[in-house]
Amino acid sequence: MVVMPRERWTDEKLDQAFGRIDGDLRELRVEMRKGFEKIDQRFEEMDKRFDQVDKRFDRIDKRFERVDKRFERVDVRFEAMGARFDAMQRNVMAALIAVFTAIVTLAAAVIAGPAFG
Repeated sequence: MVVMPRERWTDEKLDQAFGRIDGDLRELRVEMRKGFEKIDQRFEEMDKRFDQVDKRFDRIDKRFERVDKRFERVDVRFEAMGARFDAMQRNVMAALIAVFTAIVTLAAAVIAGPAFG
């Protein structure tokens, strides 16, 4: 087996190549840090926006709570009206039965009057 001696220029070229790679990696790290800082800033801005949206939703929730209370009062009023209509319906039915009974009684009296007469 023949061993060839390594030339010195290959070591220098490798050192130069690795030096460039190291420099490129440093630049890449710097760029990545800057990019991540920008992303972090955007996330902070988004967090602020979401906080504002949350506050708006809280205000809307409070408004809906007031609207719900108003509807509860309206529901109570409609229930009272329903009870009144039920009572009125019972009264009208009782009156109709009384009128019908009076008409039938009157008709019977008119028909039976000449027979007993």
